[in-house]
Amino acid sequence: MRIHIFGASGSGVTTLGKQLSQQLRYPYFDNDEFFWEPSDPPFTIRRDPQLRIQMLRDNIDDLDDYIVGGSMVSWGHEWLSAFDLAVFLYIPPDIRLERLKAREHGRYGDIIYIDPERHRQYLEFLAWAESYDDPASTRRSIGVHNKWMLGLTCKVIRIEGDISVEERVRLVSDVVQTQSC
Repeated sequence: MRIHIFGASGSGVTTLGKQLSQQLRYPYFDNDEFFWEPSDPPFTIRRDPQLRIQMLRDNIDDLDDYIVGGSMVSWGHEWLSAFDLAVFLYIPPDIRLERLKAREHGRYGDIIYIDPERHRQYLEFLAWAESYDDPASTRRSIGVHNKWMLGLTCKVIRIEGDISVEERVRLVSDVVQTQSC
């Protein structure tokens, strides 16, 4: 089964993807690994779109079962029919933003507050993440994701709210087992 997990930054896409990967024994591919060039600081240099798409294809083309985590709305229409199951995660904005602040500090430490350039990047990232819940936003947002889901040709499940990773894994695993029978 080919599974796509997506949602706002901080909604738990990577965490769910990695847990499902362990349980189902499907490889997990995080779009950030393809979207961004390695850099210091990370997540500052976008990879050429055609190259990132080809890199992902190279990883999944020979596989029957896999999980791809991360938004693909800007990756082209071909991805609308590339999956057997799509999982959309939604977390209330206040919880999501607190998670992101903790994650960023855990990753980078106090440099995101001390170094002027890193602090600027941190604040820009938080503003971008906060804009997700603006339905009029044309960047990755709830409105863009809702539109994306309408075009998907596979089954879509929405998991909304601050529920445990274990419960999310159970919900998705139940659908995978049903679809595999």
